Amino acid sequence: MSPVFFFLIQFTILAYALVGGVFLAFSDFIMRSLALTRGSGGVEAMQVINREVFRWVFMTLFLGTTAVSLVIAGYGALGLSGPAGTLIMLAGLVYLVGCFCVTVFFNVPMNKALAGMNLSSDSTRDYWRQTYLPRWTFWNSVRTIACAISAAMLLFGLPWMIQIQTQPA
Repeated sequence: MSPVFFFLIQFTILAYALVGGVFLAFSDFIMRSLALTRGSGGVEAMQVINREVFRWVFMTLFLGTTAVSLVIAGYGALGLSGPAGTLIMLAGLVYLVGCFCVTVFFNVPMNKALAGMNLSSDSTRDYWRQTYLPRWTFWNSVRTIACAISAAMLLFGLPWMIQIQTQPA
């Protein structure tokens, strides 16, 4: 295994954990806290959060890890064999499907719908409480779990990769 790929796997474990940690905070206490605000305070706060999330640090981690996941999944499938290859491939695929695709197909559409809503409208408050909070939090929890599983699979697959590389032929 090349030192570059070894570093890439280590970096990706950390990136999966960091992205998952952000999602965990939302599922664990941020959304619950926003739900407890009066009136449209939670809606307004979430609208601001959804605009501010496009800062470079989180988006670089989130999108960069998506690209790296494609590389990792391909390497696990084509460049490795046995349990190491399976774990590495699955780690990349779980992140791609459970984090990136869930974000694109579930969380982002709800964020866009919320962004265009009037804060003083009863229908906005109804959407917030009856639809957005439970569904967005559910899909966010899926993303959290996907990140944790991906990080764990890479973490467990890395020693097997090293063992495979150091065994005599």
